Amino acid sequence: MMRLMTADRQMQPWRQGNMGARTALLLLVLGAFCYSAWLTSIVFCAASGCRPLLIASAAFFPVGIVHGVGVWFGGW
Repeated sequence: MMRLMTADRQMQPWRQGNMGARTALLLLVLGAFCYSAWLTSIVFCAASGCRPLLIASAAFFPVGIVHGVGVWFGGW
């Protein structure tokens, strides 16, 4: 195993192996959060008849995520 030296301490190389339970749970929660925000945006736009934003939210999911979080917190 090769160790990199910097100044007075050693850097650990990137760990390769199984994903930890904490990391898996974090990714699952983050994915559920993003999906929920995106779905909120789609439903909100469909219900309010805002077709341009509906198309943008469906085509570019980051737009939908930001809009969905904005709907949750009353920004839209």
